[in-house]
Amino acid sequence: MTKTWFITGASRGFGRLWAEAALKRGDRVAATVRDPQVLAEMKERADDRLLPLALDVTDRAAVVAAVDRAHEHFGTLDVVVNNAGYGLFGAAEDITEERARKQVDTNVFGTLWVTQAVLPHLRAAGAGHIINVSSIAGIVAWPLLSIYHASKFAVEGLSEALAQEVAAFGIKVTIVEPAAYATDWSGSSSIRAMPSPAYQDLTARRTAISAAAPQADPAATAQVIMELVDTAEPPLRLFLGGAALSMAQATYAERLAEWEKWNHLSALA
Repeated sequence: MTKTWFITGASRGFGRLWAEAALKRGDRVAATVRDPQVLAEMKERADDRLLPLALDVTDRAAVVAAVDRAHEHFGTLDVVVNNAGYGLFGAAEDITEERARKQVDTNVFGTLWVTQAVLPHLRAAGAGHIINVSSIAGIVAWPLLSIYHASKFAVEGLSEALAQEVAAFGIKVTIVEPAAYATDWSGSSSIRAMPSPAYQDLTARRTAISAAAPQADPAATAQVIMELVDTAEPPLRLFLGGAALSMAQATYAERLAEWEKWNHLSALA
């Protein structure tokens, strides 16, 4: 069955790859970007099955208008992908208030505004699938990514509660948690704080570790997402990349061990 998608952050990376995959199989896509001109070639190929929309997801009124326009244009919305976001690198001490707020505005509130805008349409239809792009960084934390981690941990909590709120309306929610992929997440689309002297050595070490870490081909995720949206009962959480599960297992094992170790103190509270 042909599906209608609403995808944020579709100019590059996962958003663009998944939009192209959806169009290739005959689906219809409303794709939001800062500059619709970047989708000109895709629009030429897809014609009226692609609706490019200029959107800054931090602008709640603009989000509502874009969602309503997409619904009016296509008559329905089936799959909503909250993909817009970016990485913010730097020690918590070195992140400015402006950058911290912008990170949360984009990664968290952008997801919330789109979700609020689409829910009336999905609830009226009695169906729909919201896919919120989190990260392995929404489960595991590393130094120099504290505010980015905070934003993705927030997306995880928001999505888990949301899934319980909307289940009775026939709406599904999936948190997609990619591991390391060769997108420009850590490149031109990221923001980096200038490290203060106290964190220069840590920054150099982490930069070397990141440069040596293998990165998977993001194109491999497209078919996975297509299968995900065709699943009658999709999972609440889905890792992308084989390395993610082992990282999560190690992290949760450490957390459980620490909770158990200190449970004698917890029990006194």
